[in-house]
Amino acid sequence: MRKETILEENTFLVSETDEKGIIKFANSDFCTIAEYSLNELIGKPHNIVRDKDMPKAAFRSLWETVQKGEIWTGYVKNATKSGGFYWVFATVYPFIACDGSKGYLSCRRKASKEEIKKYEKIYAKLLSEE
Repeated sequence: MRKETILEENTFLVSETDEKGIIKFANSDFCTIAEYSLNELIGKPHNIVRDKDMPKAAFRSLWETVQKGEIWTGYVKNATKSGGFYWVFATVYPFIACDGSKGYLSCRRKASKEEIKKYEKIYAKLLSEE
């Protein structure tokens, strides 16, 4: 059985990527929950934390939304380095960094038990259709 990490109420995971989804910044909460050091995350694709139980359709929706310059929100099950998992409610913002480069800022908070139950069912159905 895989170990679930449950976020504390005040845990707030933040990461910044370039336009291709390569991590440029990760805060300490993200590093702690995902079980990676900052050096292990910088320069890696953000999908380093993608869980196998996440349907492709969810990420297709995310990318289509942010590439149009719009904000995406949704529930995401991510994987930890040790093979466990954690759930978050994510908000992804397209933005322009101070150096003029375009990228995305992702801010994530704890998802409630009710939200997780709802999205486990939705994602299981989507996975069965892939």
